[in-house]
Amino acid sequence: MNGVELALVVMLGLELKHFVADYLLQTEWMIRGKDSFFKLGGYAHAGVHVAGTAIIFLLLGIPVKVIATLIVAEFVVHYLLDFAKAHYGEDAPVTANPQRYWAYHGLDQLFHHITYIALTYLVVIMTA
Repeated sequence: MNGVELALVVMLGLELKHFVADYLLQTEWMIRGKDSFFKLGGYAHAGVHVAGTAIIFLLLGIPVKVIATLIVAEFVVHYLLDFAKAHYGEDAPVTANPQRYWAYHGLDQLFHHITYIALTYLVVIMTA
């Protein structure tokens, strides 16, 4: 698989994983646990994300050292993005301020997708 093909397959895998982890596997407990470093829900949610990423990368034959490095980075970034959204979005519950809620949600999702672009780039250059 050349670099372009690898990049496309990695991005597709990460986007599918993101949908599953954020919209199908995320529980209310995880959502409520994102606003504090002392609650486990946010950590569990970030853990679901990196578990999915690890599976995708393993299936693609990415070296284990590369996977370990990238999932640690993804875990930290994902957790901190969700923590920030939980704090900055406190003033915008969906029912009270839907426009601001969706703006925060969209910005959060944009940053997660930019993270996937970075991960894809790093996979390609680290496995070339």
